[in-house]
Amino acid sequence: MEKDNKQKNENQSNDKEGAQPVDTGSTGVVRWIEILGNKLPHPFWIFVWICIFIVVLSAVTSFLGVSATDPSTGDVVEAQNLISGDALRRFVQEMVTNFAHFAPFGLVLVMLMGVSVAERSGLLAVAMRTVAFSVPNKIVLPVIFIIGACGNIGSDAGVVIVPPIAALIFTQMGLNPIAGLIAGYAGATAGFTANFLIAGTDVLLAGISTSITEQMVDGMEVSATSNWYFMIASTVLLGVVGAFIVSRFTIPRCRNFEYQLSSDIPTERTSLTSEERKGLRHAGISLLFYVILIAILVVPGWAPLRDPETGGLVPSPFLRGLIPILFFFFAIPGYYYGKATGSIKKSNDVLKFMENGMKELSGYIVLMLVVAQFINLFNWSQLDTILAISGAEFLEASGLVGPFMFVLYMIIVAVINIFMGSGSAKWAIFAPIFIPMLAQLGYNPAFVQLMYRVGDSITNCISPIYPYFPLLLGWIHKYNKNLGIGTIISLLIPYAVILFLMWTVLLFVWFGLGLPIGVGEGIYLE
Repeated sequence: MEKDNKQKNENQSNDKEGAQPVDTGSTGVVRWIEILGNKLPHPFWIFVWICIFIVVLSAVTSFLGVSATDPSTGDVVEAQNLISGDALRRFVQEMVTNFAHFAPFGLVLVMLMGVSVAERSGLLAVAMRTVAFSVPNKIVLPVIFIIGACGNIGSDAGVVIVPPIAALIFTQMGLNPIAGLIAGYAGATAGFTANFLIAGTDVLLAGISTSITEQMVDGMEVSATSNWYFMIASTVLLGVVGAFIVSRFTIPRCRNFEYQLSSDIPTERTSLTSEERKGLRHAGISLLFYVILIAILVVPGWAPLRDPETGGLVPSPFLRGLIPILFFFFAIPGYYYGKATGSIKKSNDVLKFMENGMKELSGYIVLMLVVAQFINLFNWSQLDTILAISGAEFLEASGLVGPFMFVLYMIIVAVINIFMGSGSAKWAIFAPIFIPMLAQLGYNPAFVQLMYRVGDSITNCISPIYPYFPLLLGWIHKYNKNLGIGTIISLLIPYAVILFLMWTVLLFVWFGLGLPIGVGEGIYLE
């Protein structure tokens, strides 16, 4: 058992600062990736160097006259030189605005405030712990992956909560907790776009898609539920395949890792206290009343949250307003749970919970400072549009059609996702190119968005510039300080590769059967 190894040398190299070379059991290409990856700096500095690279590349491509023709407008897009007085003045004047107006901020902050009430009151952790610990060991692995995906309902709560819980479960099963951290992180990141419920990602991407489709000849709206059916199936797939990967690859490799359990890491699962059980009852009752209220506002034909002109649900104010609805979905039961357990003694405690949630985003906010500059520099140079157009032209020139073109499209997105983490930023680049292009071939914009989501999420887990990768690194170093970035990425590679293959198979099955991908949405335009 891995527990027998945890005492070896725990007071030796583990106390040294920084990651040292260790035998991780990797071989071949994975070993080379591990070695090179361990030499990477912090993601903040990676983005700083990328920004410098973009500035230099913009000057070179501008000098060479690099350009591309936008297929949707016929306009010629030329590379812009960022090493100029105009560019410098623009950067100085807009640096703060770039950061403050960064598109995902509003969505993430509002959702996180609601989630913070549920999390800080103790509800979210108890709910996830209850589900994870109440299932038999035979199905605990699939459940970890499903909870990881569904935990991202409003923000990145799954990424923050699930890996430590998975590490605890693995420890109690006699397995290396590092394997649990890897499994929990992979489920919450590689499966980020999968969910049983409508998530913030659905709302954000649908808004970008709609901004493109409204400009097309047959203007249409892409709703937040346009990919829902496929994402439900994807969540089940993630659980089954993720469990196979962790059993076949992660657990065997982690047997080579020594680990120590620090005093702040629990080693035993605890049953719910009477206060926690009482809190869950109160939270459940309040949530039930809230769901009934929303149903009254949505289900009847006269309901105010249906479309006021057509009376329909797709599109409707309900779908457009999912963010505030989800905010209360978490905040209300979180409040009643806290009142019942005593974690909320006065109303101002709710404000403190939301404030603390914002404080935990400090590292994320710092990283977003440079990420926002990178995205805008890339946009100013117009290299993003040229790259997207070139990618589209490559797909078109390849002569591939149908499923083969879909695979190539998703691979391009997946590769770019490793280096450009913002899903909304990438979709803002890809949507204007691929939605009109594939619409000409008769494919529904919602289906184009669906394929993008598969490619965009699958490589989150192996990207060293993913905002929460430093968090995973910190967790793992609590157990073993010698494991570096390359080692961790090498552990995550099987998830990216195998889940991508299985997700592609699911897409082909869906495509072959012509199943609806979401509420009122099919694969083809009608």
